[in-house]
Amino acid sequence: MKITQMPCDPGVTGWNAILPGAAPAQMLEAETTADWLVIGGGFAGLSAVRRLSQLHPDARIVLLEAKRIGEGPAGRNSGFMIDLPHDLASEDYGGALERDIAQTRMNRRAIGFAAEMAAEYGLSAEAFTQSGKTNAAASAKGHQHNLDYAAHLTRMSEAHEVLDAVAMRDLTGSDYYQSGLYTPGTAMLQPVLFVRGVASALASNRIQIFENTPVVALERQGDWVAKTPKGHITAPKVILAVNGHANSFGHFKGRLLHVFLYGSMTRALTEAESTRLGGAAQWGLTPADPMGSTVRKINGTGGTRIIMRNRVTYDPSLKVSEARVAAMGRTHDRSFAARFPMLEGVEMEHRWGGRLCLSWNGAPALGEVEKGLYAACCQNGLGLARGTLHGMAMAEMASGVESETVKEVMGQGEPSRLPPLPFTYLGATATMKWGEWKAGREL
Repeated sequence: MKITQMPCDPGVTGWNAILPGAAPAQMLEAETTADWLVIGGGFAGLSAVRRLSQLHPDARIVLLEAKRIGEGPAGRNSGFMIDLPHDLASEDYGGALERDIAQTRMNRRAIGFAAEMAAEYGLSAEAFTQSGKTNAAASAKGHQHNLDYAAHLTRMSEAHEVLDAVAMRDLTGSDYYQSGLYTPGTAMLQPVLFVRGVASALASNRIQIFENTPVVALERQGDWVAKTPKGHITAPKVILAVNGHANSFGHFKGRLLHVFLYGSMTRALTEAESTRLGGAAQWGLTPADPMGSTVRKINGTGGTRIIMRNRVTYDPSLKVSEARVAAMGRTHDRSFAARFPMLEGVEMEHRWGGRLCLSWNGAPALGEVEKGLYAACCQNGLGLARGTLHGMAMAEMASGVESETVKEVMGQGEPSRLPPLPFTYLGATATMKWGEWKAGREL
């Protein structure tokens, strides 16, 4: 099959921009073979390579990434590797009790796997630290969402702490929030620093990572043959870790919802601005209403900065324009000004859009989709945790390992079929706009 659609990643992700430039890319420019081929260099792809290397210590493994490591969705999120239920379609993130307990167990398995990589590869606390996160409520309705979610966490026997307005001001420096709900299990990442570090540590004589090497055709000729612009690679087994672009490879057609989320990052704050802001040195807030604003304060490479993330659009073409990114950025500016009036004059330096893949019923797109071809796709809004989990699981499944991870992820079912496109577009767009309107001050 020819792959005619390439990834669209508008804007320069701030996570990339604040780091020193990466080493020159190694591109595939020859004909070669491997025991395993992984397509996609995000959290799922890198985790699959890591798990394969553990299971097959003598195998030759090749990873192909269409762009640079960290330029795609892996570097366009807010850096939350969340352990607890995080259902974006719900009022307060919670769902059925037993399902949420099982999902939390799986998410923590993924966080543990990521923590092992961070420790073994000597990644810094800036790249990965399990510091927890806070659900921030800016309205009475948001506060009630937090209380409802706290009650759900109590039923799950999960640790949490409700913060009042004073505690939120002490944390963030802002008077905007009425309350917060702190949970300790989330890992906070500088996502580009993390994936770059993992990729660099994995690369060896038997593990090759080729960047700026998109797959333009994938065919089974006995073994699988992946063609790239200047070469091709033959391998008996392939793991497809391209999230929503599984559709571009001919799989899960009519079953995946493609949306874009948008982020902005300020310039580095001056010492005087940091003093005016006050609060903790760094923190991460998810909104009490799932359609509200995610906000982070970082303090490391690139200085002290604030990241705003809100707005979502349904884009079945998997493409959005730079003009769309700029328009969404105006919402970020308003949200930032409302929360941080003491930082008047601080401008956003970087803006970007990032692709997200959802399914109608919340199920992932996993499993052996053709002989020797395994999909680790559709993370349903938890790309860091579930991407890591799905990469691990498909490496084990493709290796014939009967693990609890494989059993649990495959037990989630498969993505349900979507209504015809016009109805899906109208329904998804109306639902998202209604959700953003209802979010009110949380946006």
